[in-house]
Amino acid sequence: MKKLAVLPMLLALVLSGNAFAAAGPWIKGGPVEARLVSAVEAVGERESLPLALEVRLDKGWKTYWRSPGDAGLPPRVEWEGSANLKEAGFGYPVPHRTTTLGIETVGYEGAVTFPVRAVPAEPGKPLGLKAGVDLLVCSEICVPQRVDVALSLPAGPATAGPEANIVSRAENSVPGDGRAAGLEIRAVRTQGTVLEVEAAAREPFAKPDVFVELDPPAPLTAPTVRLSDGGRTAVLRFQVPDAPKDTDLTGRPAVLTLVDGARAAELRATVAAGPVGGAPAGVAPSLLAMLGVALLGGLILNLMPCVLPVLSLKLLHAVQHSAAPPRAVRAGFLASAAGIVASFLLLAGVMVGLKAAGAAVGWGIQFQQPLFLVFMVVLVTLFAANLWGLFEIPLPRRIADALAGPEEGHGLAGPFATGAFATLLATPCSAPFLGTAVGFALARGALEIVAVFAALGVGLALPYLAVAAFPRAARLLPRPGRWMLTLRRVMGAALALTGVWLLTVMAVQVGDTVAAVVAGLMLALLAALWVGGGRGGAVGWGGAALAVLLTVASFVVPAQFGRGADAAPVVDAVARWESFDEAAIRSHVAAGRTVFVDVTADWCITCQANKKLVINRGETAKRLKGGGIVAMRADWTRPDERITAYLAANGRYGIPFNIVYGPGAPDGVALPELLSEAAVVEAFDKAAPKK
Repeated sequence: MKKLAVLPMLLALVLSGNAFAAAGPWIKGGPVEARLVSAVEAVGERESLPLALEVRLDKGWKTYWRSPGDAGLPPRVEWEGSANLKEAGFGYPVPHRTTTLGIETVGYEGAVTFPVRAVPAEPGKPLGLKAGVDLLVCSEICVPQRVDVALSLPAGPATAGPEANIVSRAENSVPGDGRAAGLEIRAVRTQGTVLEVEAAAREPFAKPDVFVELDPPAPLTAPTVRLSDGGRTAVLRFQVPDAPKDTDLTGRPAVLTLVDGARAAELRATVAAGPVGGAPAGVAPSLLAMLGVALLGGLILNLMPCVLPVLSLKLLHAVQHSAAPPRAVRAGFLASAAGIVASFLLLAGVMVGLKAAGAAVGWGIQFQQPLFLVFMVVLVTLFAANLWGLFEIPLPRRIADALAGPEEGHGLAGPFATGAFATLLATPCSAPFLGTAVGFALARGALEIVAVFAALGVGLALPYLAVAAFPRAARLLPRPGRWMLTLRRVMGAALALTGVWLLTVMAVQVGDTVAAVVAGLMLALLAALWVGGGRGGAVGWGGAALAVLLTVASFVVPAQFGRGADAAPVVDAVARWESFDEAAIRSHVAAGRTVFVDVTADWCITCQANKKLVINRGETAKRLKGGGIVAMRADWTRPDERITAYLAANGRYGIPFNIVYGPGAPDGVALPELLSEAAVVEAFDKAAPKK
C-alpha cells in the first residue's frame, strides 16, 4: 500500500517537470520549425541563463545571417509577453556564402541553433519566456515566416539539463576573438573600389573566407583568395560592384568574420588606404591589360596540336575555293571567325552560369564529362567519314538557299561549324598567356568572363580574319587537283587519331570496356555510312536511321554502364610519383625537401607535350629520378574538388599547372604553361635548401 501511495507523488513530479521543462515544444510554421531550450533546469541565482533557439528548415530552404548580403533579411526576435526578463542577447553561428545569378547572400541551410543569453530582472525567481521569431526563408520563392516559441524555467538549483550540450555547441559555433582558433586580421586596406583583407593563421588555411560588414554598408563581391607563406597568410580581395569612380572606403569601421572550415574569428578594424596588391585603382586598367593578354593567348592557341586538325580542314576548304571571287572567300573566312567567337561567348555563358550556381569552373572541365567525350568522338568520326568520302548529306533546296553565301554554291553554315569545331578542340589545350587570362576572368564577375572569353575567341580567329581582310591571298595556294583526294584522306586520318585519343581519355574515366564498346559503335557507324552512302553518294533513309541509332547507343553505353576506374599510383621510368596531397607538401618542405607538383589530365594535350618534351627527358628527368625531389602528380582527368580548390588558390582555373616548393621557396615557384628545361631546373635550384 505504501508503494501505491508513492505513485501519485511520482506522477506529480513528472507533470511538474513537463510544466517547467528545459526545452520548449517544437512549433511548426510553414517550412520552419523552432523551439527554445535551456542548458539548466532552473534559474538558480545566476545573473544570466544560457539558452538557445533551435531552428530547423525543410529540405531546400535557407534563412539569413545578421548581414544577409545582396538580398534577404536578418532574423528578428521579439520578447514581448515574457515574465521576469530584463534582456536577451542573441548570438550568430558561422554562416556560409551562397552565390545565385551573381547575387551574394550569407546565411544558413537545413538547421541552425542561435545561442541566447537571458538576463532575469530578478535573479532567483521563475522565468517565463515568449519569443516571436521572424525569419525570411527562401527556396525557389522567399516567404516571411513567424514562429512563436515559449519556455518556462522554475526557481531552484541551476543544474545542467539534457539540452546543455545543444546550448554549448551553439555557443561554440559563434566566432570568438581568434586567439583560440589561431586566426588574426593583419590589415584591411582599400584603393578605389577594391577592398583587401590580409589574414594570418597559426595552422595553414584550407579554404578561407571573410564576411565584411562595413559602416555605412557597401555591397561586395565574393572574394578572390591568394595564399602565401605555406598557406599561413591569405589575402582576400573584394570589389564594390557598379560603384562610382569616386567611391572611397577609407576610414570606415568594419566587422570582419574570418572563417576557415571549423575555425572562425570575429574581429574589428578600420579600413586604411591602399595599395592593394600593387593593383591600380579600379578594374578597367587591369581588365584592358588582360584583354590584350587574352588576344595574344588565343592567337598562340592556333599553334597548339588541338587546333591544327581544324586549321587543316580550313586550309583544305581554302584550296577548294582558291579560284572563287574575293567576296566569297571573305564571307567564308568571316563565317569561320564568327563560329569561333560565338562558341567562346557560349562557353563564357556556361562558365557564368556554373559559377553563379556555385559549381567548379575551369578551362577544359567539360572534358571531365564522359558524355561530352562521346559527343566529340561522334563529331570527329563524322568529320573524318565526310573527308574520306563515305557520305554526303544533301540539304533540302530551301535550306540550301537560306545557307548559301554571296556566291552560289558557297554556303556559310559549313565554315561557321568549322569555327565552332575549332573552339571545341581548343579547350583541352593551354598556351602561353591563355592560363593567365582565363584565371583572371574566372576569379571575377560575369562582365570580365564574357570580355576575356570574347578576346580569346578573336585571338583564335585572327588567322581567319587576316584572310578575310586580304582574300586575294587565297589565290597563292595551289590549284585544286587529284592531289586533294590524298590530302582529304590524310586530314581524315588526323581527325580519326583525334577520336582515338578521346577514347583513351574516356577509358580513364569510365573504364576500358565501355570505351571499347563506344569504339566499336563508331566503327559500325563508319560502316553504316559507307554502305548507306554507296561510297560517296547521299545517305539514304535506312543508312541515316542506322547511323542515328548507333549514335544514340554510343551515348547510352557510358551513361548506363560507365564506372570511373579506381585511381592507381602512377609509375614511369623517370620517377615514382606520389598522389596529390596538399598537406604533405608542407610536411616535405618543413623536412627540407623539394616538391615538384604536376597538375595534369589525360585530356590535356599540352600536359602530355610537357611530359614528353621536358618532364620525362633531359636534366628534369635526371633530377626527378635522382630521388632528391619529391614528384607529386594531381590527376584532374576526372572532377576532383581538392585539385579544383588548389588551382583556384593559386589563381589558376586551367591546366597544365606546375609548381616547385622547397625550403628556398616555401610559397612555391609557379612555372609557365609550356615548360622548358631551363625554367624547371631554375625553379629546382631556387627552391632547394640553401647551402
